Amino acid sequence: MRSRPPHPRLPRRQHRDRGQVAVEYLGFLPVLLIVGLAGIQLGAVAYAAEQAGTAARAGARAASLQQDVGAACASAVSSGIHVSCATSGGGDSVTVTATVHIPEIMWKDLGNATKSATMPVDH
Repeated sequence: MRSRPPHPRLPRRQHRDRGQVAVEYLGFLPVLLIVGLAGIQLGAVAYAAEQAGTAARAGARAASLQQDVGAACASAVSSGIHVSCATSGGGDSVTVTATVHIPEIMWKDLGNATKSATMPVDH
């Protein structure tokens, strides 16, 4: 079995710089985490808006067919998401406004995502 030749001694300056990259990485890690969480929060805002739009369209369709608007709105969104729908209009068209609370990931209380949909009443 051959043994490895001994390492030459590092010059004093290079010896002090060892581990510098690890320390710089640890300093930058919180910035990376904040940027990542902000991206996830932005995705949650977009998802809430998409769910509100889906619920509004489903509710408007149900209202145009004289069906239960609340049940249609609730069944149109993913489980675990609370949606509230309000109906307005009359005559030949009906408008349903759906409101979904935006999930809190990084910032507290971003409010609600609200979308509306209008459909003609089926006679």
